[in-house]
Order: sequence, then C-alpha cells, then structure tokens
Amino acid sequence: MHYYLVPRKKPSLLSLIIPCYNEEEVLDILKKRLRETILKFQVKTEIILVNDGSSDLTIVGLMQWAKEDANVRVISLARNFGHQIAVTAGMDHARGDAVVVMDADLQDPPEIILEMLKKYEEGYDVVYGQRLARSGESFFKKVTAWAFYRLMKMLVHKDLPLDSGDFRLISRRCLDALNGLRENHRFLRGMNAWIGFPQTPVYYNRDPRVAGETKYPLQKMLKLAMNAAVSFSPLPLRFSLGLGIVVAVIGFAVGVYALFRAFQHFILQMPIVYNPGWATIVTLICLIGGSILISIGILGEYVARIFEESKGRPLYVIEFTEGIRVQKSPVKKR
Repeated sequence: MHYYLVPRKKPSLLSLIIPCYNEEEVLDILKKRLRETILKFQVKTEIILVNDGSSDLTIVGLMQWAKEDANVRVISLARNFGHQIAVTAGMDHARGDAVVVMDADLQDPPEIILEMLKKYEEGYDVVYGQRLARSGESFFKKVTAWAFYRLMKMLVHKDLPLDSGDFRLISRRCLDALNGLRENHRFLRGMNAWIGFPQTPVYYNRDPRVAGETKYPLQKMLKLAMNAAVSFSPLPLRFSLGLGIVVAVIGFAVGVYALFRAFQHFILQMPIVYNPGWATIVTLICLIGGSILISIGILGEYVARIFEESKGRPLYVIEFTEGIRVQKSPVKKR
C-alpha cells in the first residue's frame, strides 16, 4: 500500500509504556538499559510503568524507580487484568506526541526505538517491530509462534503484519483513534491494523529474556488467539456452518448407500455381505452430535462477548498511581 507521507519533527514528548507482571528480576537491568538508551533519543521521554497485579515485589521496585527518576510514572492496577488491558491503561494516560509500547523483559531491544523515531519523522504513524529471528526460544515455541501469526492474519485482518508483537511506535493522532475503541476483549495488534494510518516495519532480531520466565506460555497464546479470532472475525461462525454442511453431506451419502444396499437385497435378491449397521449408526450419531456441540460452543463464545460488552464495565480499575493524575470516568446512565 502506498501512503502520502508528510515529514514531521521529532516528538516534543515521547511516552514509553511498559506493562509489568511479576518482573521483579528484570527491573534493575531494564532501568540501566533504558537510562543508557534514552540519552540517545535526544527527545524528552516519560516512562509509564503499569503494574498488572503482580504477586511478587514488582510494585516495590517500580515505586523506588519513580522516586529516583522524575520522568517515571507508575500505574498500579487493582488486580491482574491481562497484558492487553495493562497496555491500554498506559496508552490512556500517555501524554506524548508519540508512544512506544514495549515489554519489560528486553526481548525487544529498546535501541530499535531510534529507528522507529526516524520512520516517525518520515511521516509514518505506526512503526512496528518485525522479528527476523527469535533467540533463546525452543523449536516448539518458534513453530507455534509462526503458526499463530499466520492464523491471525487469516482470521483478524489481511493487513496484520507477520511476526510482529506489541512492540511499536504510535503517533498521537493514531493513539487517539485507538483509544476510542473500548471493546473489552482487546487484541491491540489487530486494532492497529484495523484503524489504518501509514504503517511500516523496522526489522530486528529478538533477544532472549534477560531474566525470569516468559509470561506468555502456550496456554495464554491459545487464549489470545481465540480472543482475537472471535473478537475480530465471523470466520469461526462460518466454520460451524461449513461443518454442518459437511456432516449433512456425509449423512446424505450414507443414506444413499443404505438405500442402494437395500435395493440390492430386496429387489435383486443379492446377499448382504457383513452389514450389521451399528457402526454406521454410531459414526453418524458422533458426527452429528459433535458438529452440533462445536457449533453451539462457537456461538456461545460470541454470545458471551455480547453479554460482557453489554455490562458497560470499565476496562480496568486503578489501585493507585505515582506521578499521574487520574481523571474520574463519567458514570454511564442506564
């Protein structure tokens, strides 16, 4: 896709949004790395650290960091709301002309932000990091990640970039549009693709975690994939329709076969060669019953999301903040 780009100056303020969940072990390394990197930006930078209901001493480290650095702001959520919601909380309170979302584990090198800023100056509104290699990860993790991104591109949006996580720079006008999307089940990568605006990648090799364990095991990856697929695409519903058609065709074929055998036996007086019938009946019952349950389950996922959206609850609840003034949200009238 071709864009009409208008060059712009560097942002007067850059906001770094970093969600943290049980990242006690990486905070000192992250702090040192960011201090060294931010000096190269030559841009005034605020760091928004979102504590996503950590059960370790992460919040203690974040508050200590905020006391040491006036440019550090802390948002502590009342419980664990999940990575996508924690990022949303940071974006809601970012003041910069551009924001960068990155994880605390330093698998996505902060030095890449320098290249993102150059693309921002060229006129791009979204600059996303696209991984060329993934160091320190198992073969199984690499294969499942490869399959995940290609499945999401098929289900969510045709412009969803492959091998690209939430590590990206977003301009203020794009962020304002993104903040206007308030659905509960959030897949920010898909939402970024949906809103449009000029977007471009920067390529890099992903590093291993500097400490601690991954916060996105296979179970969470599958949950994110299901959430993205159901929230962004009617394809699962169409799959259930297709499954019903396949089962109906199989049932029709078995019925034709049964009539044909009956014709052979009663009209042509041909003997039946081993046709007790029970296996066919059990197979059809399992096929029909299974397809019905799958279809009801898929439909239930959509209904559950409608139910949760209808409640009108806030996306997150803030326990306390440091260096951020939180405005009260208006109460929705019923």
